[in-house]
Amino acid sequence: MDKSQLRRSLLKTRQSLSTEDWQQKSDLLCTHLQHSSIFYEAKTVLGYFSYRREPDLSSLFADRRRWGFPRCVDKSLSWHLWNVGEPLQQNVYGIFEPQPDAPKLEPDKVDLILVPAIACDVRGYRLGYGGGFYDRLLASSEWSSKPTVGIVFEPHFLPILPAEEWDQPLQAVCTETGFRIIE
Repeated sequence: MDKSQLRRSLLKTRQSLSTEDWQQKSDLLCTHLQHSSIFYEAKTVLGYFSYRREPDLSSLFADRRRWGFPRCVDKSLSWHLWNVGEPLQQNVYGIFEPQPDAPKLEPDKVDLILVPAIACDVRGYRLGYGGGFYDRLLASSEWSSKPTVGIVFEPHFLPILPAEEWDQPLQAVCTETGFRIIE
């Protein structure tokens, strides 16, 4: 199965989760993430707003950390500070993002990147939506040294995914069943 077929199949499975099941799995995932040392020690975290039944991280956003969220700008991601209650807007993909005038967040201020994915594998590779936004970000010199955690539900943590030479592996994966460092 190629990446686009796999993507469609996995998205269909994820989107079939009931709201109750999706929220319960998301809450368990957040609990595992909160108990990981990499998250506990991070002061500034890059997150995402759930889209198409991605695990919901919103229960984490009101804690003591500074949170950054992406804005899609052309073919790259620009990161901006956001606080609970501040207005958001939907981009062309239907994903919520901070307002254009939200303060920009520079790489040297970031301690951890939580990376949304359709699936991750035991090697740390991820299957995204196919736009390459995160692979380009993580390949750049200013972002490549930042700790990264793939966020997926357990059925989408797979033994192996197809990987291309430009795919950037993640350092850990968190699901509703636990937090795993990629060796």
